[in-house]
Amino acid sequence: MENMSIPGSAPPVCNDSVDFYSLTSGNHTNLNCTLPPEFPFYADLYIILPVIYSVICAVGLTGNTAVIYVILKAPKMKTVTNMFILNLAIADDLFTLVLPINIAEHLLHYWPFGEVLCKVILSIDHYNIFSSIYFLTVMSIDRYLVVLATVRSKRMPYRTYRAAKIISLCVWILVILIVMPFTVFAGVYINPNDERKSCVLSFPSPESLWFKASRIYTLILGFAIPVSTICILYTMMLYKLRNMRLNSNAKALDKAKKKVTIMVFIVLAVCLFCWTPFHLSTIVALTTDLRTTPLLIGISYFITSLSYANSCLNPFLYAFLDDSFRKAFKKMLECRPA
Repeated sequence: MENMSIPGSAPPVCNDSVDFYSLTSGNHTNLNCTLPPEFPFYADLYIILPVIYSVICAVGLTGNTAVIYVILKAPKMKTVTNMFILNLAIADDLFTLVLPINIAEHLLHYWPFGEVLCKVILSIDHYNIFSSIYFLTVMSIDRYLVVLATVRSKRMPYRTYRAAKIISLCVWILVILIVMPFTVFAGVYINPNDERKSCVLSFPSPESLWFKASRIYTLILGFAIPVSTICILYTMMLYKLRNMRLNSNAKALDKAKKKVTIMVFIVLAVCLFCWTPFHLSTIVALTTDLRTTPLLIGISYFITSLSYANSCLNPFLYAFLDDSFRKAFKKMLECRPA
C-alpha cells in the first residue's frame, strides 16, 4: 500500500534491517536501500500472492458492483444509509480495479507502467487506507443521530438523500486532500545497480525523518481518529438504546436492539480485524529495527492481504446482510416474461 515495489521479490534492506511497515504494505520507499544479491527468491510467494490478490479482486468487483447496481436501479433502495453504502462500494470497487496491476508488477518483478500511472495507482492504493474507514465513520455518525432522534421522539428533517450526497462528496474531497502528499512524492525509482524500475515514494532529505512522519500521518488520520470516533459513537448509541423506555411495542424494540448490537459488533470486529494489524505495523516500524527473515516476509504479506480483503468484505457487511437489499437484488435477477 505504501508504494508499489515488487511484492514477492527481495525486499529492500538498510543496514541489514527492514522497515516492517514497508513490508506489510508490500512495497518500499526510496531510502537509499539496496537489494542484497544473496537474498533468496521465494517461489511459493510468487505463486500464492497472485492467487490471493486475484480472488480478492474477483470477489470485490462482483460484490461491490452488485451493490452499486442494486442501489442505483432499485427505487426503494435510495435511502440515506444506502447512499453512504453506495459511495463505500464505489471506493472499494476503485481499489479492486487496480489490483491486477499489483499482480502484473509482482509477476514482472519491475514497474513497466510509467510515471503517470505510478502516481495514479499509488494514490488509489493510499485512498483505500482512508476511504473505507471515513465512510464507515460517516455511517456511524448517521446511525447515532437516528438513534438519538428515536430516543427523543424527534424527526430529522435535515436527514435527506440530497444531504447524504453532499456529505459523501465532502468525504471524497477530504480523502483526496489527505492522500495528495503521497501523490506528490510518488514516482518511478531506477535502481542504480540493476536499473530495475520501482514505483515508490521518494522523500526529500532527510528521508528517514520524512518516512517516519508519513507513517505517523497515516496512523493518526487513517486509524486513530476515525476508529476512536466510531467506538465513542457506538458506545453512546448502545447506552441510549439500553436505557430507552419500551412502549407497547416492547418486543419489537427489544428485537431491534439485538439486531443493532449484532451489527455493531460485526462492523467493528471486521473493520478492526482487517486494519489493526496493518496500522500496528506502523508502531513496530517506528519503535523497532527488524531484520529481514522468511517469517517476517510471510507475516507482512498476510497483513497486506488482510487489509486488501476488507474491500471485498464490505459489500456483505453493509448490504447483503440487509433484508431489503437481498430482496431488491433478487428482484433484479428475476426473469420477466416478454
